[in-house]
Amino acid sequence: MSFIELHLGSHIISHGYDENNTEIVENISADEFSKKLVAVSRIKSLSEKYILTDYAHGRWIYWEYQEDFDEVKKLLNN
Repeated sequence: MSFIELHLGSHIISHGYDENNTEIVENISADEFSKKLVAVSRIKSLSEKYILTDYAHGRWIYWEYQEDFDEVKKLLNN
């Protein structure tokens, strides 16, 4: 399994949708970024602000990251 090292901070957890098709989200605020290893296979997309990862039981997590967008893109292409 391949991993990349990132500094991740605040994040939004998507728990799915309710009976009215409204997304159920949980916002988690972090005071600072923490160094984490992320499995490349869990990464679903990358934007300039968020990296989207999957999680157990159909959850999705939108993480804020500290690195530069092009730097992360380069890490993912290696």
